[in-house]
Amino acid sequence: MSEQSRIKGLSRRQALVGLGAAATGLVASPAVILAQTSDAIRFGHLTPRTGFLGPLGEYGVMAADLAAEEINAAGGINGRKLELLKEDSVNPQTASTKAERMIERDKVACIIGEISSASCLTISQVAARNKTLFLNTGGNSDALRGESCNRYMFHVEHQNSMYVKSAGRSLLAQGLVKGKKWFSLTADYAFGHDLSKVAKRFMEANGGQFAADKLVPTDATDFSALLLEIRAAKPDLVISNLAGNQITNFLKQYAEFGLTFPVAGFGFDTALAWAAGKDNFGGIWPCVWHHLIDTPSSKTFVAAFTKKYGKPPENQAWGDYVGVKVMAQSMNELKSTDTAKILEHLEKGAKFDVMKPRQGYFRASDHQLISEMYTITALPAAQVKNQWDLFTSSAPVPGPNEDMEVIATQGDEAVCKMS
Repeated sequence: MSEQSRIKGLSRRQALVGLGAAATGLVASPAVILAQTSDAIRFGHLTPRTGFLGPLGEYGVMAADLAAEEINAAGGINGRKLELLKEDSVNPQTASTKAERMIERDKVACIIGEISSASCLTISQVAARNKTLFLNTGGNSDALRGESCNRYMFHVEHQNSMYVKSAGRSLLAQGLVKGKKWFSLTADYAFGHDLSKVAKRFMEANGGQFAADKLVPTDATDFSALLLEIRAAKPDLVISNLAGNQITNFLKQYAEFGLTFPVAGFGFDTALAWAAGKDNFGGIWPCVWHHLIDTPSSKTFVAAFTKKYGKPPENQAWGDYVGVKVMAQSMNELKSTDTAKILEHLEKGAKFDVMKPRQGYFRASDHQLISEMYTITALPAAQVKNQWDLFTSSAPVPGPNEDMEVIATQGDEAVCKMS
């Protein structure tokens, strides 16, 4: 199968808190060994900074910079400075090329970042070939944790199944699933295809049906034809399986058309709500993290980010910040940048503060970070007090007495075979 065929078949997120892993006993990669001989320890940071995912990528860059500054202010990694090498991943082919260069020329100890699931796939293949860690902070596709998983890729970002099951709980509670008709819009790339597949599985398992599922090109900016179709279909719920600024454009135009059918989504980033504005943002959405979470570490992060950049962080910022901190913490705890040691450390269930009520850990079977999620609901415009706090949030999902893994892939859904 060609590389392009694999990317197209990969169904994204694109985008919480992700890496890659190797079997216990592997020797340290040459890239890691050489990185240790320089004055600084280098992390490669790859994420889209242009295109329809660019606005989210910029939040990731800002957060990674903040994390590196904090790590260096606290003494670095094993007494050595952390240096971030940052690049715009642009697209899957460019992401692959830049990942190769970071590993072979720049001798990075790991690669962190990305949002596009298709680019995550190509980076992970380079990482596996070079026995270098890749921590995915934004790609959501279940396939990355399934048929396309590999030992050198870990996932901070949460998978599509976790997003769908979290939002699905709220939709079920509000009677918007069983016997209901959904009209969905799906981003026409790996993330959207995968998310649509997971959403349909959830819908069919809970007694609903789809009136339509329309593919939307990633460069589409005019939704008028689709909005006319929605008006004619009269669905019980409009579902967004869109990504990046597609969501912002859709919400703005949905409001302009004056449509009143309830809206919900299975993929979401809070920056897209901010871009839409209080008069346009509406609906029910899943969120891996948001700036209103009331834990000490979350409040500290929000305060530091806001002081540095003049605005609060959103969930992609959370992913890249956590990704850099996870790698630095692991290296400091192990007193080593050895790839095999870090892989074993993560696979054995090392715990990390992920700015939520419970600590997170990486599941050994597919390297997914296991932590809570949230469902947010847009506030009526009249109740919005500032440009950032546009929503109310559910309690953490799953609840405090539930196993956090219940929202992740289970049983037949989990198909990862590490190699």
